[in-house]
Amino acid sequence: MNKINQVFANRGNRKLLSLYFCAGCPTLNGTADVIKAMERHGIDFVEVGMPFSDPLADGPVIQSAGTVALKNGMTTKKLLAQLKAIKNEIQIPLVFMGYLNPVMHYGYDNFFHDLADSGVSAVIIPDLPFADYQQIVKPIADKYDIRVIMMITPETSDERIRFIDDNTDGFIYMVSSASVTGAQKEFDAKKVAYFNHINSMNLRNPRMIGFGISNKQTLESAQQNAAGAIIGSKFVTLLREQGDPDKALDQLMEDLSK
Repeated sequence: MNKINQVFANRGNRKLLSLYFCAGCPTLNGTADVIKAMERHGIDFVEVGMPFSDPLADGPVIQSAGTVALKNGMTTKKLLAQLKAIKNEIQIPLVFMGYLNPVMHYGYDNFFHDLADSGVSAVIIPDLPFADYQQIVKPIADKYDIRVIMMITPETSDERIRFIDDNTDGFIYMVSSASVTGAQKEFDAKKVAYFNHINSMNLRNPRMIGFGISNKQTLESAQQNAAGAIIGSKFVTLLREQGDPDKALDQLMEDLSK
């Protein structure tokens, strides 16, 4: 069974926590250290971000980290090589997050082959058109047992949400707002109403809520309304401030408790 599916199958009533970091920031060769630190801290799975020059879904924190990573020399091939080097040393499932343009240049079959060869279980491509996913990407991803994770937002129609639910596997990435990534102090009534509406749809796939989770209030709200939460900007900021992934994770857990 795909590792992502295993996580959800074995979680019971436990709420999950996934973290995002931008590979290549703050250092080019820190990828393995960050992932191993997450595993030591009991994170359920990790979203490994491949930096891109035009990250449409990302806010200023992750954009800045991407700029640093690109200046450090991070590339898709380098990142996949880093992941392949540690795949037999870790159990934590890896979700590769990157944009469509580098994937197309890499070549779809080569890309998914190398993802699988590097121990990656799933991929998020925010700007992948759903028609292209169905016609081109899904058959290739299925061949290599890679889950393609789709995002929904408050602007996504019920019809499209059900279409995504019927045609994907793994989990649905439920974006907390229609804006870009970035920490928020709390989720307002409009966001909570959106969460409640999605809950009422009784979707087949589990959901993870991301964007804006940075403290106890937003974490608990996300976990109450989905299988778990995804934290990105908050951890990226702490990792750059601390320079050490274990210290950054310790600080994150402290901040999420208050």
